[in-house]
Amino acid sequence: MRRRFIAAVVCLLALAATVFTFRASWLASFAAEQKPTRGAADDASIRRGAELAALGDCATCHTAPGGAPFAGGRAFATPFGTLYSTNITPDAQTGIGRWSLDQFGRAMREGVAPDGHLLYPAFPYPHFTHMTDANIASVYRFVMSRQALHAVAPKNHLAFPFEFRPLLAGWNRLFAHRAAEPSLVPADALARRGKYLVDSVGHCAACHTPLNVLGAEKSGYAFEGGVIEGWEAPALTTLLRRPKPWTVDQLEAYLRTGVASEHGAAAGPMRPVTDSLGAASADDISAMVAYLMTLQAGQSSALSRTQSTGSALSSSSTDRARLERGATLFEGACASCHGAAAPMSTLGDRPSLSLGTAVNSQTPRNAIRVILDGIPGGNGTRGPFMPAFAKMLDDAQIADVAVYMRSRFSVEAPWTLDRADVAKLRKETVNP
Repeated sequence: MRRRFIAAVVCLLALAATVFTFRASWLASFAAEQKPTRGAADDASIRRGAELAALGDCATCHTAPGGAPFAGGRAFATPFGTLYSTNITPDAQTGIGRWSLDQFGRAMREGVAPDGHLLYPAFPYPHFTHMTDANIASVYRFVMSRQALHAVAPKNHLAFPFEFRPLLAGWNRLFAHRAAEPSLVPADALARRGKYLVDSVGHCAACHTPLNVLGAEKSGYAFEGGVIEGWEAPALTTLLRRPKPWTVDQLEAYLRTGVASEHGAAAGPMRPVTDSLGAASADDISAMVAYLMTLQAGQSSALSRTQSTGSALSSSSTDRARLERGATLFEGACASCHGAAAPMSTLGDRPSLSLGTAVNSQTPRNAIRVILDGIPGGNGTRGPFMPAFAKMLDDAQIADVAVYMRSRFSVEAPWTLDRADVAKLRKETVNP
């Protein structure tokens, strides 16, 4: 009797296992049939979204140093305090995994999150508001195709009363939805497309336009230069008035690689931008360059400029002493790469400092900044590199080197610069 009972139990267990296995197999098959398939149109839209995200440099802003791409957490120092970028991976708890396309579009265009809180305009929604529905949908599909990562952004640290988000409603009313500048529409179709990309997803004016006291772009000064993360973003309206005028080919190469013959290499915040643009569509880059060239005054700076040897400085003993100190420091720290006979210049086809924006700028900000911070290597790939000298040279030495470089490599007026100016720039918080 006991044996029959045990046999019956075994049979029942075997039957239950068979039913469970069949049910699991059926459910898996049903789920596979019900799961929406991604067609060629969706794949094309995702690819387009990836290109647009590269144009918008989304990964740079939404990736912390050493962190996972798009997981947020990067700090941004502003005059109002420190902001941290958010997680835009499709994680349901800490990212945007629960956002619908409409909610994503509202955040992009209006700076409003799904729960109604207002986003800070460090997120450039005043530019994204000009994006088409199709482009916003493509970016949405791209970010939703990324790996979901659980990552909570640090809390913002803003001075009172700027942590009170409802105040942003007034800012939005004043600045968020005005027309892109300048309003002149190019006649050329390629340039018109470039204008759209520059004004919207590219948001170039956000860095290359001076800001007012409320952190908004100054009306009427579009692309005339600004300051971002401690670096000068040069004017984009004077490309033909440089020591050597920019050409279309040079500007396209610069945006895609970070290096331009006869002009130099990207540094500071522009370096990661060019890294991102390397993944953008070549057609998009060509369109943007076509538009940027329409912003020029049309006058070439093909003046018979020659390298200065310091004649712009007075001949006082103090100035001569500074030049001598700067020359000695330059020969010891810089000439191995930037001297006239240096292998990098003679064999590497790198342009002279006399052609660079930093040495010819009205202010010494970028020249000092690049001496302090250098140019880090490009994510393991070949590219421009320069060591930082912040720990090797003191403020007075950096001032002397900068004054000497200006005297030797530029015919522009000398900079009024001393150790206090360098000390001030050294203290600026570039990456909190």
